[in-house]
Amino acid sequence: MGLIRIADAARLTGVSDDTVRRWVDSGTLAAHKDPSGRAAVDGAELAAHARRTSTAPADPSGVGRSARNQFVGLVTEVLTDTVMAQVEMQCGPHRVVSLMSAEAVRELGLEPGSVATAVVKATTVIVETPSGRAL
Repeated sequence: MGLIRIADAARLTGVSDDTVRRWVDSGTLAAHKDPSGRAAVDGAELAAHARRTSTAPADPSGVGRSARNQFVGLVTEVLTDTVMAQVEMQCGPHRVVSLMSAEAVRELGLEPGSVATAVVKATTVIVETPSGRAL
């Protein structure tokens, strides 16, 4: 069982330490002691809880698609030249950057403050883990 300290569990789920402690107190998550005697939660249990309770804004486009990775957010920056553009979005705690044609930016009306959906369909997703160090 991989244990995650309360403070790290809070950071990973985007809530306060007190919220994680309330989850433990209410029985939503079980408390354990890590090897140094500090309060911790089981990583798999925390992941299941995060999946159950996560809510993403609804995709306003109403378009059906095969891609499962969709991030609704706000456009925060648009940099364009005559041919290409870089569009930056803030989707919850995640920053998403897309390169596209300047023509697409104009056609979509993308500008800071616009609501948009970033759709990611990739054959390669790189997953990394910390090497032997605590979160």
